Amino acid sequence: MSGAAAGAEAFTAARPRLRALAYRFLGSMADAEDMVQAAWLRWAEADQDAVADAEAYLRRIVARLCLDELKSARRKRDTYIGPWLPEPVVETDPLAGQAAAEEVSVALMLALERLSPLERAAFLLHEVFGGTSEDVAATLGRTPAAVRQLAARARAHVQEARPRFPVSPEDGQRIAGAFRAAIETGDAAALQRLLAEDAVLRTDGGGVVSAAINPVFGAERIARFFSGLARKARLGRRHEMAWINGLPGYVTRFEDGSVQTTALEIEGGAIRSVYVVRNPEKLRGLLG
Repeated sequence: MSGAAAGAEAFTAARPRLRALAYRFLGSMADAEDMVQAAWLRWAEADQDAVADAEAYLRRIVARLCLDELKSARRKRDTYIGPWLPEPVVETDPLAGQAAAEEVSVALMLALERLSPLERAAFLLHEVFGGTSEDVAATLGRTPAAVRQLAARARAHVQEARPRFPVSPEDGQRIAGAFRAAIETGDAAALQRLLAEDAVLRTDGGGVVSAAINPVFGAERIARFFSGLARKARLGRRHEMAWINGLPGYVTRFEDGSVQTTALEIEGGAIRSVYVVRNPEKLRGLLG
């Protein structure tokens, strides 16, 4: 095998993990793909014969590209209209959905958003992708001791976002189905029974389409919100059960061609968080 072919094969083998790393950095699959493509261009120009570990080398490139991108992304977040949610990762297979629950849950992605860029990088590279303190230090331009401190601080923040009582696929689909049916009929009482008393609803329209500008807190207020939407509904729709960032939920397709995702964080049989993504820029992969 020629050197160029071997290099291309090494990149192809590493690509899924590189994309997964970039998505966790940026919360956008489209941006993650851009970072991976930029890494490929740099890899093609590198002295590949001098690289002992291709994936570690590529991971370093992607991490540095993502850190640069985060600076721009954070400026955009400051002017983002309404709640920001990560671009949905949609699975129709319950097993794949369950696997994603630990890796890219919405709560985890939001917890990562609250970290500083360096904390986020240290956590992802050290804790999630298993890099040594020395390797991560070389990537970030910090000492190994500083990396361990960054990762420890990040781990303490992220630990709270880990699902404590993962819902079974059967229970998740049952509750998501009941929630969807109650929304369709505008049954506020049924909705309130499904929601934890301190539940929260976040809807991401990005200022592009209509959505609640602020989170909606409390079962009663959330039930009233959805009941009101049901009374105003004008468009026909169809729903597809799915796992969204590891959470049970569904994809809704409207007759005008628009789409949205609804993901439910469930604990103790009650819905604690509802995440609705309506921003079409985050849903391009689901259109058509």
